[in-house]
Amino acid sequence: MSESNSEKMCENIKSFGMSETHDERGNIRCLTIIGQVEGHTVLPPDSKTTKYEHVLPELVAVEEDRDIDGLMILLNTVGGDVEAGLAIAELIAGMSKPTVSLVLGGGHSIGVPLAVSADYSFIAPTATMTVHPIRTSGLVIGVIQTFKYFEKMQERIIDFVVGNSKISRGEFKRLMLTTDDIANDVGTVLFAKHAVECGLIDSMGGLSDALAKMYELIEKRKKRKNH
Repeated sequence: MSESNSEKMCENIKSFGMSETHDERGNIRCLTIIGQVEGHTVLPPDSKTTKYEHVLPELVAVEEDRDIDGLMILLNTVGGDVEAGLAIAELIAGMSKPTVSLVLGGGHSIGVPLAVSADYSFIAPTATMTVHPIRTSGLVIGVIQTFKYFEKMQERIIDFVVGNSKISRGEFKRLMLTTDDIANDVGTVLFAKHAVECGLIDSMGGLSDALAKMYELIEKRKKRKNH
């Protein structure tokens, strides 16, 4: 790797949480989604955030770059802005190149759609995921239109998760609305084994498993293009 390319990679990691690996089996771009997904409101500078205005154009660049064969998504997020998270998840789900996600530590709240947006999803054995209804902070106007809006937004999340994983709609809504799993709140904390058993995540595994699956998907795509 040339010095200029090395400097560019370091800058991408620092600014966007992205790096790139080159292998004879395929070139992989790695995207990290960490801390809180930042939306239209700028969070305090001492908060770990993933800025959606940085991630969206990078995803477009990955899709358009002929030298990149696949995208790896590493997640350790507490959640964040719903619309920003869904925007990122929709772009990932709509990519033609192979995508693999790996939940490390936690993939909570809007991190759930982000995890299942990939073609194949992994979760580390010690990781957890929290499924819960949409929450809001700040001033809320207590009228029926507000509740209808939250209900529609929640249905968007349910539709996306169910459409991009093996979990059933009924099971996902049950997990979302459980009242005795989280103290002073509604929802469910899923440990890795349960997340796989209920069909939310495809497999338990680590980095080597995720890379092996990525190269497998890249090889399948190359074979399809050659036929």
